[in-house]
Amino acid sequence: MFPPFLVKFQTVKGIIKYLKEVRVELGKVIWPKKEQVIKLTLIVFIISGGIGLYVGILDFSFTKLLELLLVR
Repeated sequence: MFPPFLVKFQTVKGIIKYLKEVRVELGKVIWPKKEQVIKLTLIVFIISGGIGLYVGILDFSFTKLLELLLVR
């Protein structure tokens, strides 16, 4: 068995090694250009808005239909 202070040292050493590896891997990432981020963000907003509008219209329609059916 390891003495407690060595176990702590191995844990901290492992964490430091992990963080160094993360830094190396992040260096390999090809980050998108600002224009591409803006373009794709707008696409996501437009599609999300369209889906939200579609679901809202369905909700409104089914609510009115249910009101008509329950009133009679």
